[in-house]
Amino acid sequence: MDSSSLHGLLDEYAELEKQLADPAVHADQGRARKLGRRYAELSPIVKVINELDQARDDLGTARELADEDSTFAAEAEEIAARIPQLESRLTELLLPRDPYDGSDVLMEIKSGEGGEESALFAGDLLRMYLRYAERHGWKAEVLDAVHSDLGGYKDVTVAVKSKGTDADGVWARLKFEGGVHRVQRVPATESQGRIHTSAAGVLIYPEPEEVEVEIDPNDLRIDVFRSSGPGGQSVNTTDSAVRVTHLPTGIVVSCQNEKSQIQNRARAIQVLQARLQAMAEEEAAAKAADARKSQVRTVDRSERVRTYNFPENRISDHRVNYKAYNLDQVLDGDLDAVLDALAAADREERLASAGQ
Repeated sequence: MDSSSLHGLLDEYAELEKQLADPAVHADQGRARKLGRRYAELSPIVKVINELDQARDDLGTARELADEDSTFAAEAEEIAARIPQLESRLTELLLPRDPYDGSDVLMEIKSGEGGEESALFAGDLLRMYLRYAERHGWKAEVLDAVHSDLGGYKDVTVAVKSKGTDADGVWARLKFEGGVHRVQRVPATESQGRIHTSAAGVLIYPEPEEVEVEIDPNDLRIDVFRSSGPGGQSVNTTDSAVRVTHLPTGIVVSCQNEKSQIQNRARAIQVLQARLQAMAEEEAAAKAADARKSQVRTVDRSERVRTYNFPENRISDHRVNYKAYNLDQVLDGDLDAVLDALAAADREERLASAGQ
């Protein structure tokens, strides 16, 4: 990036600092949060720019002093060695960002091949993500769930929200989770102790801003029904659950976990917005031959992105050849190591693309 562009970032940073100091801005929480996230995104860039400018100035001074006093020569060499490191760090920070990295997410977990065992594993994945959200201070809320007879989940939808204005939000950490997750273990339904392989699918979308996706009310069919729990047992005596069908696409979303029909309707439309946004992005990406990896839409064990092997206590992510033997800890929400490996691989790929 040329010097004029860097100065443009510095000017933007100064303007954001000024706006965030204005109490009137914080009257609009949505705007304040958006500005805060952009400020957090620019902060490390500005910090490195300032450090680089200072290092270059210090190098010039140290070299001038070294001409008069040789003891400054070593200091000049140290500063000179540090400058390429700062330049490399700045290049990395200036790589194009995923525009949704600061976003909250909607996640769907679906059972697939394996029947009840797959549904039980979907429940394990749900708990893993809920525990991970808890570790990071995020708010996770189950919006809708279809239970299986043995207490697992045929389908469950979760909203995960961060509480702060960090540049990297929930999407930045969880966006690589989309795909087929395969499990190898002795199922609770297995009487002879044989290891079975089954799978569950994870779909993840950035939660859309209210203005990003507009839905024509005439395109919706809204049905109400009575909420149910495991095994189809009724858990509500009123018809508060809501099923929303988007007629042009055939997408169906149901929500039953809120207390009122109005709340369930709002939640269902929120999920529908996220799905429509993801669909629109995928279509645009296909037309533009974008290299962005699409998430797996079928729950086929052969299309796996990760394997959870219980007998060996092993977790393997097949996209980055990651392997560790702490599956019990991972399922308890200790996901950072595998997510770091995925983020590092993505960063290396983007650096390589930028260098072409």
